[in-house]
Amino acid sequence: MSAGRVLVAKVGLDGHDRGVKVVARILRDAGFEVVYTGLFQTPDTVAAAAVDEDVDVIGLSMLSGAHMTLAPMVVDKVRERGVDIPVVVGGIVPDADRAPLAEAGVAAVLTPGASASEVVETVRRVVEGHAQPA
Repeated sequence: MSAGRVLVAKVGLDGHDRGVKVVARILRDAGFEVVYTGLFQTPDTVAAAAVDEDVDVIGLSMLSGAHMTLAPMVVDKVRERGVDIPVVVGGIVPDADRAPLAEAGVAAVLTPGASASEVVETVRRVVEGHAQPA
């Protein structure tokens, strides 16, 4: 039985995908069904894929510094489709950006150095509806 369905995506022009592939494998090995959309996605394509794939959570890998623009846009595009799929952001996110991301609807933030168990537990918590504060 699946622990949940997770869509992982790289939004914007960030072409570094090693980390997102590792996270996808960690989640898969923990029992999640994982959909990876690939590089250079737009907020709209991520939202459309999340709705089409009927996922429980969206994981965004953000290393480009555009998290304050792109993550809230993904949240908005999902909500425009009439659903409320939680968004988890992973990557280079300064501590000062966590509260504004939470205010924008991001359910959790994982930064470099997060252990595999921390990734799994955070996504499980979000899937179960107990989002940790970003």
